[in-house]
Amino acid sequence: MKIKKLALLCIIVAIGGCCTCAPVDTKKGCACDKSSLNISPAGSEEPEMKTIGIIGGVSWVSSIEYYRLMNEIVREELGGLHSAKVLMYSIEFGEFSKQERLAEQGNWEMIRKTMIDAAQRLERGGADFIIIGSNTMNSTAEVIEANVNIPVLHIVDATGEKVKKSGMKTVALLGTKFTMEQDFYHGRLEKKFGLKVIIPNEAERKYINAVIFDELCAGKFYDKSREGYIRIINRLVKEEGAQGVILGCTEIPLLVKQEDVNVPVFDTTKIHAEAAVKYAIGSK
Repeated sequence: MKIKKLALLCIIVAIGGCCTCAPVDTKKGCACDKSSLNISPAGSEEPEMKTIGIIGGVSWVSSIEYYRLMNEIVREELGGLHSAKVLMYSIEFGEFSKQERLAEQGNWEMIRKTMIDAAQRLERGGADFIIIGSNTMNSTAEVIEANVNIPVLHIVDATGEKVKKSGMKTVALLGTKFTMEQDFYHGRLEKKFGLKVIIPNEAERKYINAVIFDELCAGKFYDKSREGYIRIINRLVKEEGAQGVILGCTEIPLLVKQEDVNVPVFDTTKIHAEAAVKYAIGSK
């Protein structure tokens, strides 16, 4: 009989677990409660990573670089198998380029509508903030931010901070004709960061712009074009006093590298990607 009782007791312990609850304290709960065992949810020690929303496809060539860089930077920052949480809406660039030409003529209605639509899709998809994968299209950042409820990280601000930290006061700016000529870029750098911004002359601007749209946006990278860009940079350094150069088009860093010139280059694609990751993981 004693053996049967002992066997029954073992069965009860096995079913109920090895922990027996102390009398219930309404404030503390059961002594077996997980909190009393210092068991915390997985990943609770680290703040949750924000989801980066990127408006890409302008062009897809540089959007690939954004994705690669953001994941590499997260891996460097957090180690292990960590990667970036990214949502991308990729605009169809063929149709978009037609809208860009209308914008150059003063009609911004279609291009703004496209950019706002892209941002709202990202917001609905769960993005916590937005970056625009194009220097030129950051000219629409303020109108986008007015039409969504999440922040937009401006590429000019990220670049201005980087240049300012370098201690430089005078920099050259290369980009599309629109980026080089309009106030949204060099004006923001000058007013917000106290920089002197030098832009190429008219013939140089036309050449830089043609290479961007006829070659770089199509994934074509020619030595002859690289040499042309380097000549322009060297002239701006020698004749205009540029201390460094902002590669203010997200495709240009795919053509011109730091080793190609003797002054510091500011790769806006990488700078923007770094700023996005830091914001996403809460790093300063």
